[in-house]
Amino acid sequence: MRNTFHFLFMTLALLVGSNTVVSAQQAPAFSLASDNGEISLDQYRNKIVYVDFWASWCKPCRESFSFMNEMQKKYADKGLQIIAINLDDQRSAANAFLSKYPAQFKVAYDPQGTTPASYGVKVMPTSYLLDRRGNIILTHKGFKQNQTKELEQHIVEALKQR
Repeated sequence: MRNTFHFLFMTLALLVGSNTVVSAQQAPAFSLASDNGEISLDQYRNKIVYVDFWASWCKPCRESFSFMNEMQKKYADKGLQIIAINLDDQRSAANAFLSKYPAQFKVAYDPQGTTPASYGVKVMPTSYLLDRRGNIILTHKGFKQNQTKELEQHIVEALKQR
């Protein structure tokens, strides 16, 4: 059953891979475990937040980590915070992934899947760009290298807003 679920997620990720600019709606709050204590969305008010949902079995997630590392390094001092939320049932699977694809941004864990349910995640990975007030201003489903310039442009535009 789990393999069927993963196959469906991966198929959707490959087929969908799109950006959706949304009219600002408040992002659902969360408070999740991380390797360094709790991570709460409320901690990052007044920052541009890129929330990414990922799992160890998600092949496009491998590529997205290098992009997110680059964005965090490039724009952290301008107010960007990336939070990647892992959805694996077992922390060991996430740890194995992170040993191959290290994260230079915040990583939180939601093995019960309550946070992606509140965001309406249907494709892996799915990312949400939040403005400084915590409103969702962009939803991005899937990940492809040829989309990185457009994603970066959305981040830059959000960082310009006060």
